[in-house]
Amino acid sequence: MAAVETGDGCAPAWRGGFGRLWSAAVLSSFGDALRTAALPLLAATLTGRPLLIAAVTACGYLPWIVFGLLGGAVADRVDQRRAMWMVDAVRGLLVASFAAAVALGHASVALLIALAFALTTLQTLFDNASTALLPALVDHKALGSANARLMTGQRLAGGLLGAPVVPLLIAAGAAVPFAADAVTYLVAAALVASLRTAPPERKPRPAGSTLRREIAEGLRTLWRDQTLRGLCAATALCNIGMGALIATMVLLVTGWLDAGTSGYAVAMTAYTVGSLAGGVAGRPLIARVGRVRGVLLAGTVQIGALVVMGSVRNLVALAAALAVLGFMGMVWNVNTTTLMQQRSPAELLGRVSAAFRTVGVAGAPLGALLGGAVATAWGLNTPALLAAAFFALSVTALIPALKANVLVVARQDGTTTAHVTR
Repeated sequence: MAAVETGDGCAPAWRGGFGRLWSAAVLSSFGDALRTAALPLLAATLTGRPLLIAAVTACGYLPWIVFGLLGGAVADRVDQRRAMWMVDAVRGLLVASFAAAVALGHASVALLIALAFALTTLQTLFDNASTALLPALVDHKALGSANARLMTGQRLAGGLLGAPVVPLLIAAGAAVPFAADAVTYLVAAALVASLRTAPPERKPRPAGSTLRREIAEGLRTLWRDQTLRGLCAATALCNIGMGALIATMVLLVTGWLDAGTSGYAVAMTAYTVGSLAGGVAGRPLIARVGRVRGVLLAGTVQIGALVVMGSVRNLVALAAALAVLGFMGMVWNVNTTTLMQQRSPAELLGRVSAAFRTVGVAGAPLGALLGGAVATAWGLNTPALLAAAFFALSVTALIPALKANVLVVARQDGTTTAHVTR
């Protein structure tokens, strides 16, 4: 596992496995952005019923709640590299078939819902396998930098490059964005398949071991680690708030601020730019205060940004607040993922990751419903204030995780690593 020394720690070497994994992840994010933007537009041409259109988006959450834990257990049983490229190959074929159906005029809302559900179901295995594979590709000390580079590249490809291309592709034909997405999946599958990593060495499973027992073991591991338990609870509370905000953001900008669609584009661009800055500039902050304190600081600053969004009726103020929200959100995401990888035993990482993600994702649809309810009852700006309240609860849930403790991590080579996490 290659890494290079930098001023504040290790950075992963681009040559070799990490560079290929990064390229595959960024390429897939670009394709996902094309499909994610095109799906609701296509749904709107097929039906005028808001509930059916919303169902397409909802199916992006449901599989995580239903299959997320199972995906993590499977990821810990199989060769993660092989699982990832096979999943991407299947997703590529599914999206290619859907593109053909659209081109031939056979698209329907039911087909859109089935596609969204199938892709996200496969993603539960892919994402957990990816989280478990990364520590095998980079030095343990370089995990933070590797996660930052992965997430920054994905946000750049999906936020700044992918979405603006969609109108051009749709102009060439409704099926074109989906065909392009299929190509990105297949190329990403080839990149991951080319990784030269040995299958993980695992201890034989105990007699009578079942997926249910292995899932329960992952949940117990997450619960027993005070830091991970606090981070998981905090992330779930944040996602309730973010669900409320995201579901009503267009109403906040076009309704409460009366900034129109151009104002909405400005707001989303500001968030993306802030996220990219967080991926680049967040590392010195973490080097100074530590990962857990960095996550706590990120949550605290985000509370202030959300209060500004819900109380200051000005597009410039909103854009600035969204940039701060994006910056600190990236700091939060990079370091929660890194802490999870550092603190989880290698043979349980897929299951711990699945438990963490499932609990976190479950809050988003609940938040979306709450956001719609409070916007209807008390005004279009109130979901941002509701999000601030949930972020305050999140910061409170993080406080017990600040207690320093010795971290002992079992590595794939059978050795253990011990250090103090701040």
